[in-house]
Amino acid sequence: MRYAIVTETWPPEVNGVALTVQSLDQGLRERGHDVMLVRPRQARGQSPAAHERLIASLPMPRYPGLRLGLPSTRRLISQWHLHRPDAIYVATEGPLGWSALRAARRLRIPAATGFHTRFDDYMRHYGVPFLQPMALAWMRRFHNRAQATLVPTEALRGELHHLGFANAVRLPRAVDTDLFHPRHRDDVLRAQWGLRAEDLAVIHLGRIAPEKNLALAVRAFREIQRDIPKARFVWVGDGPARAQLQRDNPDFVFCGIQRGEALARHFASADLFLFPSRSETYGNVTLEAMASGVPTVAFDYGAAHECLRDGEHGAAVADGHAQADDAFVRAALRIATDTGLRAQMRMAARDAVSALRPTQVAADFDAILQRLAQTGIRDDSAYVASPIARE
Repeated sequence: MRYAIVTETWPPEVNGVALTVQSLDQGLRERGHDVMLVRPRQARGQSPAAHERLIASLPMPRYPGLRLGLPSTRRLISQWHLHRPDAIYVATEGPLGWSALRAARRLRIPAATGFHTRFDDYMRHYGVPFLQPMALAWMRRFHNRAQATLVPTEALRGELHHLGFANAVRLPRAVDTDLFHPRHRDDVLRAQWGLRAEDLAVIHLGRIAPEKNLALAVRAFREIQRDIPKARFVWVGDGPARAQLQRDNPDFVFCGIQRGEALARHFASADLFLFPSRSETYGNVTLEAMASGVPTVAFDYGAAHECLRDGEHGAAVADGHAQADDAFVRAALRIATDTGLRAQMRMAARDAVSALRPTQVAADFDAILQRLAQTGIRDDSAYVASPIARE
């Protein structure tokens, strides 16, 4: 089969979308398919890989290091007219993503989109909650132009259906359990954090930004620190909130962006992962923490709801009530102060995700795209329910 993947973000950019799309691209090619990857040019003079098409780009506001692909409908029509894909996957909702959907529609090529980011929730975290309905309508219009919208959980599929998204289809996620593994625990790295082997390292890994609910992570750690004064809070990642967080908390350890084996070593060298975000569509880092053998405290949705068993692998904290933040802090404190419990959770968390293989996700993704290719486009109008979505 011949497929095209269109994305605004790609490694070395470090975020869940880039890494997920990279895994999907690699999985399809390992299965023997011809894949054209379309993405923004990340640096002047950058040379594309053999299967890549690079598009002119501009910096993305509020996301340093990320770039938006410029509108490219005509170029994509030309490319796909000469080398027509059987199906297209559009991972992001930026100008390049819209161009891809317009080109696919013009050429009557079936397309799937990926629902990776809750931009409607971001409006609230960035001080413009009145724009939430507009953002949601914009996202709905984008995704309903495709024949399928891929989501990681059944709960999110149901929520989007209720919100008027016509063609949501579940594609489960996985984690690289060879990369993320407890064997990467590194006492030399912990010493750099100012910790002995027996001391407590609490970690937060991800974008350091307002939408990640970071104040709750700080509050939970300060409660832990009252009982365990030698505990350290290690932050891996970067973002617009880092500078202020670092000024307000000079005792925190900031490690910046880490990739590959270095990232795996940072995760495995921690003892407790605090993940208070409420703005994720899934939360890949939850699986990475569990694969690394790190007990995790997160709210009970997305990856935590699907994979993290409360009391066995960490804490999946019920949300949506007035005491949810207090419950998050209590759960973090309970696990942090019980060395024996953490040891039990460490192995149980690893075992819980050991069967989640990227190869299976690639097979499922391939099957969805093949069904789209076989079904084709039956109607030119938007907001049409796809046979794939009804299965």
